[in-house]
Amino acid sequence: MPKEEAIEIDGVVQDVLPNTTFRVLLSNGHYVLATMAGKMRRFRIRVLAGDRVTLAVSPYDLTRGRITFRHK
Repeated sequence: MPKEEAIEIDGVVQDVLPNTTFRVLLSNGHYVLATMAGKMRRFRIRVLAGDRVTLAVSPYDLTRGRITFRHK
């Protein structure tokens, strides 16, 4: 049985937590605990509070996600 694809959602970073973890506010008012994707860590892309980001959220656990893109 194949894996289900990740859900792409936009949000705004509210809190910066330790170990490249962030609390992100989604457009529907929910909060998601998100970590940075490996490519973003590799290229040292900085994410600060207030940045608009794109998340990849698993359909199995909607409270956790992975930051895949930082908007300008």
